[in-house]
Order: sequence, then structure tokens, then C-alpha cells
Amino acid sequence: MNTKLIKFLETTNNLELELDFLANNFNEKIVFSTSFGIEDQVISHEIFSQNLNNIEVFTLDTGRFFAETYAVWDKTLLQYNKKIKAYYPNTEKVENYVNENGINAFYNTIELRKECCFIRKVAPLGRALKGAKIWITGLRAEQSENRNTLKKIEWDEERQLYKYNPLLNWSTEDVVTYLKKFGVPYNTLHDENFVSIGCAPCTRALKPGEDFRSGRWWWEDKTKKECGLHR
Repeated sequence: MNTKLIKFLETTNNLELELDFLANNFNEKIVFSTSFGIEDQVISHEIFSQNLNNIEVFTLDTGRFFAETYAVWDKTLLQYNKKIKAYYPNTEKVENYVNENGINAFYNTIELRKECCFIRKVAPLGRALKGAKIWITGLRAEQSENRNTLKKIEWDEERQLYKYNPLLNWSTEDVVTYLKKFGVPYNTLHDENFVSIGCAPCTRALKPGEDFRSGRWWWEDKTKKECGLHR
């Protein structure tokens, strides 16, 4: 990525212009990963409504999503008439994990939880990012302590690509205001105090006073609450 493009993305602070500029000035593979949370729906809306067809939108279907997540996935396809490519975990690896450890083994140890995350999310992500040079994400600084040190544009040495976090400095209020303004479909679990929504067995609504990530893997030490997608 050239210096001019990096500087533009870092300093413009206009999502519509940034994505349009990126799509029209970068000739290598660009991908955006969506899990259909409110942040991802903002970015999907911009990509789809501007017809930025050279940005591939994909999702990692773990097979254990909430029904509400599949519903907003379907609504998004119907509203924009665009494709979202789905990547799935290796069937044999899922079968072996469940047959050896049990259907909900991830509750038992951190190691088993991380193994499940690796099979269902991290390994498929590797396939989804193959050949990509820019990976767009919906990460925001206020989502967790681990994310408030992120930069808007980062070089991922392990994956050999640039990671672009366009909503890094957006607040939750900014995101919600945007969704309402443009009539963007969203996961109705957000109305029930679910904030970060992942697999159904590993996600719950927040209780009063809890932080953003408390609803994910709530039975674990909060310092370990990442699945491996964003290292």
C-alpha cells in the first residue's frame, strides 16, 4: 500500500470517502469480514450502497450462531441484493472435536474453548484471507482493553497484509445513530442488551455495570477474552 493511500485512510475520518478511495485506488485483493454486529452492518452498508464490488464481503459461519444472527444475515442479503461469501469449519475436525470432548466442551477449560474457536473461526479465516492484501474489520477502540491501543491502519506480519479498522474511533452512539439514519438492518439481540454477539453458547446479555466484553466467554478470566481472530 502506498504512502498516499495510508495517509488518506488514517486522516480523512469519513467512512464513505475512505472506502470509495480505497476501492478505486488499490488494485490488489481487499476483503471485509462481517459477523453481522452493528459495526459490521455499518461497513456493509457503505460497501453495498456504493457498489464497491471489488471489496469481497465474507463471514465465518461457525454453525452455532443465534437464530437472530441468521435473520439479520438474510435481511442484509435481501435489502442490498449483494453477495456475502460464507466460510465454514472443516467437517472432520468439528466431528473429531465433538466426539472426543463433547458438544459443549469449551465450558470445561480455556484450552478446549480456544481449540473450538480455532476450528470454527481461526482456521476458516485463514482460507478467507488467502491472497488478500487489505483486511477491513469492524474493530473499535472502546470494545475492550486489548483494542484501545490499535491503529487505524496496521501491518499484520503473520498474515502479510494490512488490517484496516475504519471505525476504530467511533463510539457506540455513533454506530447506533448511523444505523437509524440509513435504515440498516441489525441484530435484534442488541435490543436485549447483547453487545458483542458471537456463538450462541458463548454469548449472553450484559448485566448492569458490566463492560463490553463481559457477555463473551463470561465464565473465563476477562484478560483472556479473545478467540484468536484478532491477535
